[in-house]
Amino acid sequence: MFDGWPLERVCHFVRELGYDGVELAPFTLGREIVGETGGLSPQEISAARRQVLRSTIEEAGLSCVGLHWLLAGTQGIHLTSPDPATRDAAVCYLSDLASLCADLGGKVMVFGSPKQRSIPAGSNWTEAWAAATDVFARVLPALEEHNVTLAIEPLGAEETDFVNSADEAVRMIRQLNSPHVRLLLDMKAMATEKFPMPELIAQHSDVLVHFHANDPNRQGPGMGSVPVRPVLDSLQQAGYDGWVSVEVFDLSPGPEKLAEESLRNLRAALN
Repeated sequence: MFDGWPLERVCHFVRELGYDGVELAPFTLGREIVGETGGLSPQEISAARRQVLRSTIEEAGLSCVGLHWLLAGTQGIHLTSPDPATRDAAVCYLSDLASLCADLGGKVMVFGSPKQRSIPAGSNWTEAWAAATDVFARVLPALEEHNVTLAIEPLGAEETDFVNSADEAVRMIRQLNSPHVRLLLDMKAMATEKFPMPELIAQHSDVLVHFHANDPNRQGPGMGSVPVRPVLDSLQQAGYDGWVSVEVFDLSPGPEKLAEESLRNLRAALN
Protein backbone atom coordinates (compact mmCIF):
# COMPACT_ATOMS: atom_id res chain seq x y z
CA MET A 1 0.00 0.00 0.00
CA PHE A 2 2.89 2.35 0.71
CA ASP A 3 5.10 1.22 -2.19
CA GLY A 4 7.59 3.98 -2.90
CA TRP A 5 7.61 5.36 0.65
CA PRO A 6 10.79 4.91 2.73
CA LEU A 7 10.18 2.41 5.52
CA GLU A 8 10.86 4.99 8.22
CA ARG A 9 8.12 7.26 6.84
CA VAL A 10 5.66 4.36 6.64
CA CYS A 11 6.35 3.31 10.20
CA HIS A 12 5.96 6.74 11.73
CA PHE A 13 2.80 7.48 9.73
CA VAL A 14 0.96 4.28 10.64
CA ARG A 15 2.07 4.46 14.27
CA GLU A 16 0.63 7.96 14.55
CA LEU A 17 -2.66 6.62 13.20
CA GLY A 18 -2.66 3.91 15.88
CA TYR A 19 -1.52 0.76 14.10
CA ASP A 20 0.56 -1.73 16.06
CA GLY A 21 2.51 -3.47 13.30
CA VAL A 22 3.56 -3.55 9.67
CA GLU A 23 3.36 -6.42 7.20
CA LEU A 24 6.09 -6.24 4.56
CA ALA A 25 6.46 -7.33 0.94
CA PRO A 26 10.02 -8.62 0.43
CA PHE A 27 10.52 -7.01 -2.98
CA THR A 28 9.94 -3.55 -1.47
CA LEU A 29 12.83 -4.10 0.93
CA GLY A 30 15.16 -4.53 -2.03
CA ARG A 31 13.89 -1.24 -3.40
CA GLU A 32 14.41 0.35 0.01
CA ILE A 33 18.12 -0.20 -0.47
CA VAL A 34 18.80 0.30 -4.18
CA GLY A 35 15.77 2.19 -5.49
CA GLU A 36 13.08 1.46 -8.05
CA THR A 37 15.54 0.48 -10.79
CA GLY A 38 17.67 -1.79 -8.62
CA GLY A 39 17.62 -5.55 -8.79
CA LEU A 40 18.59 -6.46 -5.25
CA SER A 41 16.93 -9.67 -4.08
CA PRO A 42 15.76 -9.95 -0.48
CA GLN A 43 18.17 -12.89 -0.27
CA GLU A 44 21.00 -10.41 -0.70
CA ILE A 45 20.00 -8.14 2.16
CA SER A 46 22.91 -8.23 4.57
CA ALA A 47 22.65 -9.03 8.27
CA ALA A 48 23.58 -5.44 9.08
CA ARG A 49 20.87 -4.05 6.83
CA ARG A 50 18.32 -6.43 8.27
CA GLN A 51 19.11 -5.08 11.71
CA VAL A 52 18.64 -1.51 10.46
CA LEU A 53 15.25 -2.40 8.99
CA ARG A 54 14.17 -4.11 12.21
CA SER A 55 15.35 -1.18 14.32
CA THR A 56 13.45 1.23 12.07
CA ILE A 57 10.24 -0.69 12.76
CA GLU A 58 10.79 -1.15 16.48
CA GLU A 59 12.00 2.39 17.15
CA ALA A 60 8.71 3.65 15.72
CA GLY A 61 6.91 1.58 18.37
CA LEU A 62 5.74 -1.12 15.95
CA SER A 63 6.17 -4.85 15.49
CA CYS A 64 6.98 -6.62 12.25
CA VAL A 65 3.95 -8.80 11.58
CA GLY A 66 5.72 -10.80 8.88
CA LEU A 67 5.96 -11.03 5.10
CA HIS A 68 3.43 -11.24 2.27
CA TRP A 69 3.57 -11.13 -1.56
CA LEU A 70 6.38 -13.62 -1.10
CA LEU A 71 7.08 -14.40 -4.75
CA ALA A 72 6.28 -11.00 -6.29
CA GLY A 73 9.06 -9.76 -8.54
CA THR A 74 10.80 -13.13 -8.77
CA GLN A 75 11.90 -14.98 -11.89
CA GLY A 76 12.12 -18.74 -12.40
CA ILE A 77 10.13 -19.59 -9.27
CA HIS A 78 6.75 -21.33 -9.37
CA LEU A 79 5.06 -23.36 -6.65
CA THR A 80 3.24 -25.86 -8.86
CA SER A 81 5.79 -26.30 -11.65
CA PRO A 82 6.42 -29.84 -12.93
CA ASP A 83 10.08 -28.87 -13.37
CA PRO A 84 12.19 -30.02 -10.39
CA ALA A 85 14.71 -27.19 -10.82
CA THR A 86 11.94 -24.59 -10.64
CA ARG A 87 10.59 -26.16 -7.46
CA ASP A 88 14.11 -26.33 -6.03
CA ALA A 89 14.41 -22.59 -6.63
CA ALA A 90 11.10 -22.05 -4.81
CA VAL A 91 12.31 -24.09 -1.84
CA CYS A 92 15.56 -22.12 -1.61
CA TYR A 93 13.82 -18.76 -1.94
CA LEU A 94 11.10 -19.48 0.61
CA SER A 95 13.67 -20.90 3.03
CA ASP A 96 15.73 -17.73 2.70
CA LEU A 97 12.60 -15.66 3.30
CA ALA A 98 12.01 -17.55 6.56
CA SER A 99 15.41 -16.32 7.71
CA LEU A 100 14.65 -12.77 6.57
CA CYS A 101 11.26 -12.80 8.29
CA ALA A 102 12.78 -13.90 11.59
CA ASP A 103 15.60 -11.36 11.35
CA LEU A 104 13.03 -8.59 10.95
CA GLY A 105 11.12 -9.84 14.00
CA GLY A 106 8.27 -11.35 11.99
CA LYS A 107 6.47 -14.60 12.73
CA VAL A 108 4.22 -15.14 9.69
CA MET A 109 4.86 -15.62 5.96
CA VAL A 110 1.65 -15.22 3.94
CA PHE A 111 1.58 -17.41 0.85
CA GLY A 112 -0.79 -15.83 -1.64
CA SER A 113 1.21 -15.32 -4.85
CA PRO A 114 -1.65 -16.25 -7.21
CA LYS A 115 0.32 -16.10 -10.45
CA GLN A 116 3.19 -18.16 -9.07
CA ARG A 117 0.90 -20.93 -7.85
CA SER A 118 -1.57 -21.25 -10.74
CA ILE A 119 -1.60 -24.60 -12.52
CA PRO A 120 0.93 -24.52 -15.39
CA ALA A 121 -0.13 -25.29 -18.95
CA GLY A 122 0.04 -29.03 -19.52
CA SER A 123 -0.39 -29.88 -15.83
CA ASN A 124 -3.52 -30.83 -13.95
CA TRP A 125 -4.79 -30.15 -10.44
CA THR A 126 -3.44 -33.41 -9.00
CA GLU A 127 0.04 -32.75 -10.36
CA ALA A 128 -0.06 -29.18 -9.08
CA TRP A 129 -1.07 -30.39 -5.62
CA ALA A 130 1.84 -32.84 -5.52
CA ALA A 131 4.26 -30.12 -6.63
CA ALA A 132 3.03 -27.59 -4.06
CA THR A 133 3.11 -30.01 -1.14
CA ASP A 134 6.61 -31.10 -2.21
CA VAL A 135 7.83 -27.49 -2.04
CA PHE A 136 6.18 -26.68 1.26
CA ALA A 137 7.36 -29.92 2.88
CA ARG A 138 10.95 -29.08 1.97
CA VAL A 139 10.61 -25.56 3.40
CA LEU A 140 9.50 -26.92 6.79
CA PRO A 141 13.03 -27.25 8.24
CA ALA A 142 13.68 -23.54 7.63
CA LEU A 143 10.32 -22.58 9.13
CA GLU A 144 11.09 -24.68 12.19
CA GLU A 145 14.64 -23.34 12.52
CA HIS A 146 13.49 -19.72 12.46
CA ASN A 147 10.17 -20.24 14.29
CA VAL A 148 8.17 -18.79 11.41
CA THR A 149 4.71 -19.95 10.31
CA LEU A 150 3.71 -20.25 6.66
CA ALA A 151 0.11 -19.04 6.29
CA ILE A 152 -1.60 -20.55 3.25
CA GLU A 153 -4.08 -18.12 1.75
CA PRO A 154 -7.06 -19.40 -0.27
CA LEU A 155 -7.87 -17.02 -3.11
CA GLY A 156 -10.86 -16.60 -5.41
CA ALA A 157 -11.05 -18.12 -8.87
CA GLU A 158 -10.63 -14.72 -10.50
CA GLU A 159 -7.07 -14.61 -9.14
CA THR A 160 -5.84 -18.19 -9.47
CA ASP A 161 -7.02 -21.70 -10.27
CA PHE A 162 -5.29 -23.40 -7.34
CA VAL A 163 -6.45 -23.54 -3.69
CA ASN A 164 -9.59 -21.46 -4.06
CA SER A 165 -11.29 -22.35 -0.79
CA ALA A 166 -10.53 -22.54 2.90
CA ASP A 167 -11.39 -26.25 2.77
CA GLU A 168 -8.66 -26.87 0.19
CA ALA A 169 -6.13 -24.84 2.16
CA VAL A 170 -6.95 -26.75 5.34
CA ARG A 171 -6.65 -30.05 3.48
CA MET A 172 -3.11 -29.05 2.51
CA ILE A 173 -2.36 -27.95 6.06
CA ARG A 174 -3.53 -31.31 7.43
CA GLN A 175 -1.44 -33.18 4.89
CA LEU A 176 1.72 -31.24 5.76
CA ASN A 177 0.98 -31.86 9.45
CA SER A 178 3.18 -29.15 10.94
CA PRO A 179 2.43 -26.40 13.47
CA HIS A 180 4.47 -24.14 11.16
CA VAL A 181 1.90 -24.34 8.35
CA ARG A 182 -1.42 -22.72 9.11
CA LEU A 183 -4.33 -20.82 7.51
CA LEU A 184 -4.84 -17.21 6.52
CA LEU A 185 -8.36 -15.95 5.87
CA ASP A 186 -8.95 -12.84 3.78
CA MET A 187 -12.29 -11.03 3.62
CA LYS A 188 -12.11 -10.35 -0.13
CA ALA A 189 -11.36 -14.00 -0.84
CA MET A 190 -13.94 -15.28 1.67
CA ALA A 191 -16.60 -13.32 -0.20
CA THR A 192 -16.16 -15.76 -3.11
CA GLU A 193 -16.92 -18.83 -0.97
CA LYS A 194 -20.28 -20.58 -0.55
CA PHE A 195 -20.22 -20.24 3.24
CA PRO A 196 -20.71 -16.94 5.14
CA MET A 197 -17.56 -15.40 6.57
CA PRO A 198 -18.48 -16.02 10.24
CA GLU A 199 -19.11 -19.67 9.43
CA LEU A 200 -15.74 -20.04 7.70
CA ILE A 201 -14.00 -18.50 10.70
CA ALA A 202 -15.79 -20.83 13.11
CA GLN A 203 -15.10 -23.91 10.95
CA HIS A 204 -11.37 -23.31 10.69
CA SER A 205 -10.45 -21.41 13.84
CA ASP A 206 -8.23 -24.24 15.08
CA VAL A 207 -5.72 -23.64 12.26
CA LEU A 208 -6.23 -19.89 11.73
CA VAL A 209 -2.99 -17.98 12.27
CA HIS A 210 -3.47 -14.70 10.39
CA PHE A 211 -6.26 -12.51 9.01
CA HIS A 212 -6.50 -9.93 6.22
CA ALA A 213 -9.17 -7.25 6.53
CA ASN A 214 -10.38 -5.73 3.27
CA ASP A 215 -13.44 -5.68 1.00
CA PRO A 216 -14.39 -7.32 -2.30
CA ASN A 217 -14.13 -3.85 -3.87
CA ARG A 218 -10.36 -4.19 -3.27
CA GLN A 219 -10.22 -1.35 -0.76
CA GLY A 220 -10.02 -1.43 3.01
CA PRO A 221 -12.38 -3.02 5.56
CA GLY A 222 -15.65 -1.14 5.81
CA MET A 223 -14.98 0.76 2.60
CA GLY A 224 -17.34 -1.42 0.57
CA SER A 225 -20.40 -3.60 0.96
CA VAL A 226 -19.20 -6.16 3.52
CA PRO A 227 -19.98 -5.31 7.17
CA VAL A 228 -16.96 -5.60 9.42
CA ARG A 229 -18.62 -6.12 12.81
CA PRO A 230 -19.88 -9.72 12.23
CA VAL A 231 -16.40 -10.71 11.03
CA LEU A 232 -14.59 -9.27 14.06
CA ASP A 233 -17.25 -10.69 16.38
CA SER A 234 -16.64 -14.13 14.88
CA LEU A 235 -12.89 -13.82 15.35
CA GLN A 236 -13.39 -12.90 19.00
CA GLN A 237 -15.88 -15.70 19.58
CA ALA A 238 -13.41 -18.15 18.05
CA GLY A 239 -10.71 -17.01 20.47
CA TYR A 240 -8.50 -15.71 17.68
CA ASP A 241 -5.56 -13.77 19.12
CA GLY A 242 -3.44 -13.15 16.00
CA TRP A 243 -2.97 -10.08 13.85
CA VAL A 244 -5.65 -8.42 11.73
CA SER A 245 -3.79 -6.78 8.84
CA VAL A 246 -5.28 -4.26 6.44
CA GLU A 247 -4.62 -5.33 2.84
CA VAL A 248 -5.82 -3.29 -0.13
CA PHE A 249 -5.39 -3.49 -3.90
CA ASP A 250 -7.27 -0.47 -5.21
CA LEU A 251 -4.93 2.34 -4.23
CA SER A 252 -6.88 5.11 -5.94
CA PRO A 253 -8.03 6.77 -2.65
CA GLY A 254 -4.36 7.12 -1.66
CA PRO A 255 -2.46 5.31 1.08
CA GLU A 256 -3.18 7.92 3.73
CA LYS A 257 -6.96 7.75 3.33
CA LEU A 258 -6.93 3.96 3.00
CA ALA A 259 -4.91 3.47 6.17
CA GLU A 260 -6.85 6.02 8.23
CA GLU A 261 -10.34 4.95 7.17
CA SER A 262 -9.57 1.23 7.47
CA LEU A 263 -8.41 1.58 11.06
CA ARG A 264 -11.34 3.81 11.95
CA ASN A 265 -13.77 1.23 10.56
CA LEU A 266 -12.09 -1.64 12.42
CA ARG A 267 -12.20 0.27 15.69
CA ALA A 268 -15.83 1.24 15.20
CA ALA A 269 -16.74 -2.40 14.61
CA LEU A 270 -15.27 -3.33 17.99
CA ASN A 271 -17.34 -0.79 19.93
